[in-house]
Amino acid sequence: MNRKTLVLPAVVGLLAPVLAACGGSDGGSGGGDAIVVGTTDRFTVSKDVPAPLDPAYAYDVGSWNVLRQTQQTLMIQPRGDGEPVPEAAEECGFTDTGNERYSCTLRDGLKFAGGDPITAADVKFSIERAISLKADSGVSSLLSTVDTVETQGDREVIFHLKTADATFPYKLSTPVAGIVDSDDYEKGKLRDGFEISGSGPYTFEAETKGDELTKGVFTKNPNYKGSLTVNNDKVEMVSYADAETMGADIEKGDIDVMTRAMTPEQIDKLSKSTDSDVDLVEVSGLEIRYLAFNTDAASVKNKAVRQAMAQLIDRSELVSKVYGSQAEPLYSMVPATITGHSNSFFNTYGDPSVDKAKDLLAQANITTPVKLTLNYTTDHYGAAAKPEFEQLQKQLNDSGLFDVDIKGTPWEEYRPAQQEHAYDVFGMGWFPDFPDADSFIAPFLDKGNTLFLPYSNSRIINTLIPESRREADRLSAADSLTEIQNIVAEDVPLLPLWQGKQYVATRDDITGTAYVLNSASSLQLWELGRGVSN
Repeated sequence: MNRKTLVLPAVVGLLAPVLAACGGSDGGSGGGDAIVVGTTDRFTVSKDVPAPLDPAYAYDVGSWNVLRQTQQTLMIQPRGDGEPVPEAAEECGFTDTGNERYSCTLRDGLKFAGGDPITAADVKFSIERAISLKADSGVSSLLSTVDTVETQGDREVIFHLKTADATFPYKLSTPVAGIVDSDDYEKGKLRDGFEISGSGPYTFEAETKGDELTKGVFTKNPNYKGSLTVNNDKVEMVSYADAETMGADIEKGDIDVMTRAMTPEQIDKLSKSTDSDVDLVEVSGLEIRYLAFNTDAASVKNKAVRQAMAQLIDRSELVSKVYGSQAEPLYSMVPATITGHSNSFFNTYGDPSVDKAKDLLAQANITTPVKLTLNYTTDHYGAAAKPEFEQLQKQLNDSGLFDVDIKGTPWEEYRPAQQEHAYDVFGMGWFPDFPDADSFIAPFLDKGNTLFLPYSNSRIINTLIPESRREADRLSAADSLTEIQNIVAEDVPLLPLWQGKQYVATRDDITGTAYVLNSASSLQLWELGRGVSN
């Protein structure tokens, strides 16, 4: 190839066309050696994370990228993004005018990988199990609008919702709604370790070292029956401790595909290369990064401190110095390509200004410099996390209004500590559950938010989120969504920083790379095949 970077067209939220593949386990070319995919996602079993691959517990992009290959859901996000389409279901839809009763009919002849038939009772069991377990990961919040689940015969399942929820089809496409076998998954207990069973396009076998998953082997499921065409017989996912080792292995041909997270330097090098056997694919992304605040902590309890930080941070400089063209400044928790986005932080604060930040602190009688520690995780969001926080530290300290330290912690310790309110200010990333504004708002601002933040706004929770969910036409939800974003900009429980692009590197002889990653960073391993090297 002369041009080594393939840039795929952007897709805009719910306005993107539906491009769903159709077929089953007999589709695709298959054959050939296993396709080997590298990732820096780490999977560890611990006291704090006993069941990283149980769909009732898992709630991070890495574990979801395993479960999406193995756990079949009623609905699925289509190839080119857009509204979800039936997967384990033959058809689904709201059966009332208020978006409170949702019915699905299962495909005929569905089976778990082990051969047992799947019925509506299995769907009911799976959804009720995830809700009742209420895992501390917060993933069950995606099913918070479910009141009761009813079955009619073996193939029809009906969801009665507590309130209108036009986003419910999206939620049924996420791994928490994966259909599990009651013979393998207890109703009142998580399935510890790395064992997975389901009815998705692949079966799964884990290779481990101690408490860590080193390799996941995905083998084509002969009993799979759904909407997907599976283009390979086997995929191996290898977990790397760092991007540099992963990059060296794809150059040597030890792996075929390199996914998240590559370093900015690797991406820049691959994008400029014209003679390598490795191609870089750029995909429109919805990943965001942000700061979150424990608003009960003394150091940031006064919102003037948080507002001053919002007034000082120069997103353009941050992105330019750390990520270059691989990210864009973000002025809302809702990315710019999602329907309902508003530049609320820019509208509120404008360009960075030390004088305006000084006035905010003075009016609130805050003594300066304000001492803070910005916390970040060292091994979950890529190698650029430390340079990013060093840049944030410099910007705040150069103002003379803050005295900021930074502290990095491995994810295995970081996430439990954050949940226990150990940090006043901490950095997080977010890959959406589905491509809708609700997925960038409700997880952080609704009841039982996934970050365990003490911030609670009754208008957002009781009025604006329910209002937005009543609108099946998401453009009609814009007023409610904009008001939510404006409130966040005023109160600053969260401070958006940037929105990232995403990249996949592949060997020349791998096909299907245009669709191996969707905008929500979901891996679609069934798209990969082995062809002729260019």
